[in-house]
Amino acid sequence: MCCRIADLKNKQVVCIKNGCVLGFVSDIEMNTSDGCLEAIVIYGKPRFFGLLGRDEDIVIPWTEISVIGQETVLVKTDPEPYLRLLKRSRYLA
Repeated sequence: MCCRIADLKNKQVVCIKNGCVLGFVSDIEMNTSDGCLEAIVIYGKPRFFGLLGRDEDIVIPWTEISVIGQETVLVKTDPEPYLRLLKRSRYLA
């Protein structure tokens, strides 16, 4: 499958270990010397309408990506460090 960076943006990222939604692809990290994609970035949730900044960004290495579908990206990363961030941001929102 071939897709552009613009097509990759705003796809939902789902962990296949427990089915939790980590967020949406917001940015990518790319190695400019060889043109390879290094990681996808999910921006942290805004705190208090963005006035208090954001939570930490979630960076998922390219090696952790299992499948890129039409609307979702399935990752096999360990969700435990990210679940605390997601739970905390949802209680504040």
